[in-house]
Amino acid sequence: MPNLPLKLGTRRSPLAMAQAREARARLVAAHGFDESDIELVDVTASGDRIQDRPLAEIGGKALWTKELDSWLLEGEIDFAVHSAKDVETIRPPEIAIAAVLPREDVRDVLVGAASISALPPGARVGTSAPRRAAQLLHARPDCSVVPFRGNVATRLAKLAAGEADATFLAAAGLNRLGQSDTGHPLAAEQWLPAPGQGAIAIECRADDGRMQDLLAAIDDSRSRSAVTAERALLAGLGGNCHSAIAALTTQEGSELHLRAVLFSPDGAERLDGEARFAADDSDGPLKLADELLSRAVPTIARHFGGPQRNDA
Repeated sequence: MPNLPLKLGTRRSPLAMAQAREARARLVAAHGFDESDIELVDVTASGDRIQDRPLAEIGGKALWTKELDSWLLEGEIDFAVHSAKDVETIRPPEIAIAAVLPREDVRDVLVGAASISALPPGARVGTSAPRRAAQLLHARPDCSVVPFRGNVATRLAKLAAGEADATFLAAAGLNRLGQSDTGHPLAAEQWLPAPGQGAIAIECRADDGRMQDLLAAIDDSRSRSAVTAERALLAGLGGNCHSAIAALTTQEGSELHLRAVLFSPDGAERLDGEARFAADDSDGPLKLADELLSRAVPTIARHFGGPQRNDA
């Protein structure tokens, strides 16, 4: 029996707190804990504090994880919960992704119009995600992108205030916040999501076998396989916060089907690729990354640095 209460670290945003409560509920159900046996320890992450600039300008995805990483490594918390799409591709070797919860809806939701084609001519669309911006401009080069950051409520308030004509949100986040009736979901087959979108990743110290065993009980193998493949693709591409990349993994029997699209930041160039490989084939995503980079035009290639490793 572990020392209770266990301390679960989370960002303080409403969505992050909802994800932490989901993780706690799953652990309670799996191990017969009382809810009070898992204490939620929240922090305002740097990414939540600094909202007037794109993440790529102020430190990238590390701004979502660095405070919780420090607490984890210092023993202030036992484990931490993150949106998988916000976790850096290369993590400190002292930290392990011990569980991936069942993946939610992977789609983006468009708020302000019924579809991309229904956006009015010259529409201003709020987003600070290079993937969403490039995908939009590829489909609708007449539109313009307005920088939008903040949690769901903040972005919806900016939209209501007329700062843009439309914006994007993740369906998974809206569902977890009980706002699934907001906006219009975009078909994932045509509008690919971010790598890891819709999945919750739970991390603990790599040397904490007790915590890893506890978390293994709530790990969803299908979701983990898909998220691992998408993260491996990112590592193979050397993608960063400036890179416009969309990816979607689906399971077909014992195989994974990974589709990926790379864009130039202005959306003018698009590069599609796909691969099928066994769920436990760690080389499959890397081979797709190599194949994509071999075909990438300079306006795309310059935003991808090539293979990344923990020991790089």
